[in-house]
Amino acid sequence: MAKVKTAAADQTYVQRRQRTVAAARQQGRVGALLVTQPEDVSYLTGFSGEDSFLLLAGGDACLLTDGRFDEQARRECGGIDIHIRTGMMSKALAGILKARRFRGAIGVQSEHFTLRQLASFEENVGQGRFKPLTGLIGPLREVKDTGEIAAIGKAVKAAQAAFLALFRMGKEFWLGKTERQLAAELEYRMALVGSSKPSFETIVAVGPNGALPHYRSGSVKVREGTPVLIDWGATVEGYVSDLTRVVFVGKIPPKIGLVYDVVRRAQRQAIGAVSPDVPARDVDGAARGLIEQAGFGERFVHGLGHGIGRQVHEGPAVARSVDGPLRAGMVITVEPGIYLPGVGGVRIEDDVEVTPVGRRKLSTLPVEIEDVTLR
Repeated sequence: MAKVKTAAADQTYVQRRQRTVAAARQQGRVGALLVTQPEDVSYLTGFSGEDSFLLLAGGDACLLTDGRFDEQARRECGGIDIHIRTGMMSKALAGILKARRFRGAIGVQSEHFTLRQLASFEENVGQGRFKPLTGLIGPLREVKDTGEIAAIGKAVKAAQAAFLALFRMGKEFWLGKTERQLAAELEYRMALVGSSKPSFETIVAVGPNGALPHYRSGSVKVREGTPVLIDWGATVEGYVSDLTRVVFVGKIPPKIGLVYDVVRRAQRQAIGAVSPDVPARDVDGAARGLIEQAGFGERFVHGLGHGIGRQVHEGPAVARSVDGPLRAGMVITVEPGIYLPGVGGVRIEDDVEVTPVGRRKLSTLPVEIEDVTLR
């Protein structure tokens, strides 16, 4: 396998690969690691294409891709070998290992390596060569460096700019629009300000549909006096944002107005609890305790939040069942919610960086009820 001449290696990616190899050796005593999760391949190389695996063996790294990504890989991946396969991925790997005379055990990501893939790779590489490893790269990705936090900040700004543009179109624009139409408008406006794609399928839930935390936008139209829950995010430079707001169109329903105030106060209290070395369950408890005191504990049906980065849901989880502490460099969502079947729901979500001395709220959209009401 000829070594492709590339630009000088980015030391950030070199260090990430070194930490990954060390973790693989410690967990599974393997001589090589095959990375198959696309976001992990990108995290370790800077490559943004598809259908490509990364082989880490010793101090070497090799990207297995195909002709569609030849030029892209050469531009994006400094300091690693690039192997352009013309057939099956398993046969390409077999050829690389043979050329390197590597006969040891190969670690694979058990969360992403399927039984079908295993059968193909064992057929071409050899039986018993692959060792499943679990939770290998995810924990390494939990703490972000300054470049990653900057990219998340750009994704937050893109999502916010699009939301504000949509909100400022006014009540008359919103009235009569379907959930899908508003979702499409928001995604379009994110693209206009630099988002490469939504970080997930945008949720627009009108009225009672807001009681479904993972509702899928449909054909329900916005009417006077209906609250509209919107959960959305942008992707910039491979990193994502995740925000939620409730917009009131005209009159505020009394029950939802009451719930909104509880959620707003719960979120503020939870954000204030974010700090390094604080157990995740304590941050969850800061919001959950207030919601329970207000009598809505049973209607807060999910954890307080989660990490974001290259994926919209990654570690750490912020929930009452999680004992682990927050660490400086983590970026988490803080999103308490109350869901009332047949009535509607309220969730307020912001993205928060854990700093060495506390926290920094990356998102700055207003949360006061008068600021999210279209008159």
